[in-house]
Amino acid sequence: MSRKRIRLGDAIFTDIEENEYLNCLYEGILFNYANKTLHTQLEYRNVNIHDALRFADLLSKSNSADKAEQHKMWAQEIVVLLNALYPENDEIRVVAGSVFANTDNARGTSLLDANFEDPFVLNRIFSDYKKDYLRIPAAPNLRFFGAQKQAYDHLQDSYFSYSAPTSMGKSFLMRMFIKEQVANGAKLNFAIIVPTKALINETSQKIIKEDLKDLLEEKNYKVVNAASDIALDGNHNFILVLTPERLLYLLIGKPDIQIDYLFVDEAHKMSGKNSRGPFYYKTVDMLKNRDNPPHFIFASPNVPNPEVYLRLLTDIGEHGDKRFRTEFSPVTQVKFLLDLQNREISVYNEHTEKEMHITSIPQNKATLTHFLLKIERRNDDLPEDAMRQTIVYFNGKTRAVEAALDLSQYLDELDDEDLAALSRDIANEVHGDYYLAKIIKKGIAYHIGYLPAAIRMRIEDLFRKGKITTMFCTSTLLEGVNLPADNLFITDNKIFRSRMTPVDFRNLIGRVGRIEYNLYGNVIFVSSQDEKLPETEYVKMLKEPVPEQTLSIDAGPKTLTNPERKYIVEALKEGNIELVKRNKAQSEESYIMMRKFGLILLRDIMTDNNSLVRQSFSDLISKDDAALIKQKFEDPIALPDDDINVSADQTRNLIIAIRNGLEYPKAVNGEFDYDEVVGFLEKLCTIFKWEKYEYSTLGKVTDGVHKKLRWYAVVLIQWMSGLGLSNIMRQGIRHHVQHPDNFWISKTQTTVYKDNVEFRNILFADTLEVIDNIILFSLSNYFLRFSNEYKKIYGITEFDNNWYEYVEYGTTKPVTILLQRIGFTRENATYIREHRDKYILQESESKLLLSRDLLECNNQNVREQANMILLNMPEMFEPKGESGRQA
Repeated sequence: MSRKRIRLGDAIFTDIEENEYLNCLYEGILFNYANKTLHTQLEYRNVNIHDALRFADLLSKSNSADKAEQHKMWAQEIVVLLNALYPENDEIRVVAGSVFANTDNARGTSLLDANFEDPFVLNRIFSDYKKDYLRIPAAPNLRFFGAQKQAYDHLQDSYFSYSAPTSMGKSFLMRMFIKEQVANGAKLNFAIIVPTKALINETSQKIIKEDLKDLLEEKNYKVVNAASDIALDGNHNFILVLTPERLLYLLIGKPDIQIDYLFVDEAHKMSGKNSRGPFYYKTVDMLKNRDNPPHFIFASPNVPNPEVYLRLLTDIGEHGDKRFRTEFSPVTQVKFLLDLQNREISVYNEHTEKEMHITSIPQNKATLTHFLLKIERRNDDLPEDAMRQTIVYFNGKTRAVEAALDLSQYLDELDDEDLAALSRDIANEVHGDYYLAKIIKKGIAYHIGYLPAAIRMRIEDLFRKGKITTMFCTSTLLEGVNLPADNLFITDNKIFRSRMTPVDFRNLIGRVGRIEYNLYGNVIFVSSQDEKLPETEYVKMLKEPVPEQTLSIDAGPKTLTNPERKYIVEALKEGNIELVKRNKAQSEESYIMMRKFGLILLRDIMTDNNSLVRQSFSDLISKDDAALIKQKFEDPIALPDDDINVSADQTRNLIIAIRNGLEYPKAVNGEFDYDEVVGFLEKLCTIFKWEKYEYSTLGKVTDGVHKKLRWYAVVLIQWMSGLGLSNIMRQGIRHHVQHPDNFWISKTQTTVYKDNVEFRNILFADTLEVIDNIILFSLSNYFLRFSNEYKKIYGITEFDNNWYEYVEYGTTKPVTILLQRIGFTRENATYIREHRDKYILQESESKLLLSRDLLECNNQNVREQANMILLNMPEMFEPKGESGRQA
C-alpha cells in the first residue's frame, strides 16, 4: 500500500488561517488596536503576546502554494499592530525583524527599527545573499521587495504587464529602471504615460530632484512634459512624462521621435467605460506599427489578469512570463466603519469578513466633523513628527470644500510661516476671498483637480512635511498622488455619479499606509445620517474581489456595448461620422468613448490597419462593408486622420472656412474685442458642431443662446492677454455683477448672481475649472487643429497671432512663452518677465540666459521651480560662479 507523501510546509500551513486560537489572538489584537485608535475607555482584551508573535513568525515563513502572500501579510499585520499597541516591547521588535526579513520587507525593518540577526549560520548566509540579490542597482542603499524584484527583472522584455497593490511602488520600479539605464550610459528615449497633469508634475519632480539630479546633465538627458518643450529641439535623449492625449499630439507633431521604452502607468484605464481610454489604444497602436517599436510595459493596481493589456500588442494566449501579478502589500490597512445613522463604530476583520462592534457614539457627536476635530485636538498635544495626518474623500468638489469649511470654523490659525506664506500667495494669485487662502492657515486644505499646479504642489509638499494635517480630496486622489496619510475617511462609494469599480475602490483604499512613509494606516468608511449609503454597502465592497478585467473595446455592459458597436458600424456604412448620442440615457462618458473608438475604427479601415480596435469589430464588418465605408469617406478635402479629438466632418468644415478667409481675430492695441471673440467662437461652434459633440459645455444652449460660450469668451480673453488669475477673478466678478442672470451654481442649476463671499467662491471654483477643462483642454485642442490646418493651407510653418500658443501659454508675450517652454509655470514665467531686469541676462525669440540670482528669488514658487529647472535645463542659466547682467 503506497503512502501519499506531503511536504512539512503543506502540513503546517494548510488551513492555518482557520486556526481557532490564531483567530482568537488576532481578534483581540484588532479589538485592542481599535480601542487605542479611538481612545475609548474600554478595557483591553487579554492577548498572549508571546503566542501571537510565534504565529506571526510562523506565518511569515509560509510556503503555501496559493496562500503564502496572504500568510506573510497577516504576519506583518500582527507585528505592526502589536508594536502600535506596545511600542516599548523589545520582543515585538525582535520578532518583527524576523518577520520583515522573511517577507523581504527591508523598508519595514527600517521604519520599525527592527534589526534581527538569525541565530543559525546558514540562515545568516542566505539572508546576506538575499540582501545582495534584492539590492536596487540604481539605489544600492535600498532593497526591493521580493515581488518588486520579480517584476523589475522583466522590464527589459519586449512587452510585459504587471499588477500589484497600490502600496507596492509600481511607478517606483519604472523610475529605478530608467535611472539604472541612464547611469550606465544607455542612449535611449523613455516615455512614462500617466493619467493626469498632476501626476506629470509629481513624477517629473521625483525623476529630476530625487532620482537623476546631476546625472541629467552628465548623461545628456532631458525630462519632457509637452510636445512644445524647448528641450525637444536639442540633441539629447529624453524621458517623456505625458498624459495619453499629450503623447498622441507628440506622435502626430513629431512622427520621427524615437521612443525605446513606453511605460503605461495605471493601465486599468484601458478597461471599463472610460472616455480617455481610446487615447491609450490609439497611441499604443501607432507605436506598435513602427519599424522599431518600443518595449511596452503596463502597470496596473490590483488587477487579477494583467495579461489582458498585452492584447493591444499580440495574440499570444496566456503570455506566460510576460505577465506578473502579486497581492502582497508591505503595509497594513485597518478598516473601520463609522455609522453616523445608527451611532456606532465597528472594525472590520478581513480574515473572518465580519464586523466587530467597538463603541457607540453619543447623539451630539455623531458627525464627521466631530471625529476630524478629535484627531486635530489630539495633534495639539503631540510633537510635530508624531502628528496624525488625515485625508477625507468626497465624490464631489462642492462637498469637499463645504466639509473643509465646516471643520475650519472650529480651528484656530497656526503660528506657522510656511502656512502663512502659502495663504498670502493663494490670496495674491487667486483672490483674497478664496476660502482656501483662509483655511490653509489652520493647517487644513482641499486638494481638487482644478487648483493651479504651483499651489497644488505646495499643498502636497506641506502635507508631506506635516504642516497640513487634514486634507479634503476628490477623485484626483485616485489618480496616484502619493501622500503620507495615517487616516483615510471615505464618505461615498461613487466617483461623481458612478459607483466605484472594485479596482477604483481598492486603489482608493491604497492611498493610506504608504511604505514610503509608514507601515500602517486606518481607512474609515463613513455612513452619513441621511441613510443614502448604509455601512452594509461598504462591507459588500470590502468582500467583493476585483474581477478579471476586460478591455474597453470588448463588447459588454460595462464596456463598449453591442448596441453601441452596431450603431457605430451602421453610421459608418451610411457615410455618417457624426455619431451623436444614441439616446438620452447614454452617459456623456459612454458617448465620448463610443465616438472616439468610432474615429479610430474609421481611420483603421481607411488605412487597412488591423489594430485591436479593428479586430474587435470583425464580427460586424465584412470585406464588402469595409470597401463601402472606404468609398463613403474618400473625400478630397478631408480624410480621417489620427487626431481622435476631431472627426472628418469637422475637419472638412474647418478647411472650407479657412480657405474662405477665416482666421483668428487680432488684438488691437494689445486687447481682444469681446464681440469679435464671441463671433469667432460662434463660427467655430458651427464648424466643429459643438452643439452635438460638446453639448454640455462649448455647445450648451440656454434659452436659445450659447450663454456658457459667452462666459468662456470672457475667461479666454483674460487668459490669452496674460492676466494673472487674480485679475481674471476680478474681471469675472465684474462680468457677473453686470450680467447677474443665469449664474451657474451647479452643472444643472442657475440663479441670480449675488456679489458675496459664497457666490464669489462658486465663481472662483468655476473659473479655475473653466481654465483647466475648457480653455487648456477643449479649446486648446480645437485651436491646435485650427492652427495646423491654417499652416497646411497657407504652406507655412509659423504665423503671428497663433491662438493655440496664446491659450497653451496664457499670454501673447514671447518671453513668457519661452520661459514656459523651458519648464516654468505660467505664473512663474510672468513673474520672471516682470522682473526681467534682475533675472534675464540675455533674450531673443528663441533663446534666454537666466541669472543664477533666480535660484535665491524671494518668490518661493519661482525659487523652487528654478532650482529644479537648473537640473533639467542647466544651459539656460549663466555659468556657475558668475552672477549679474552680461554686457
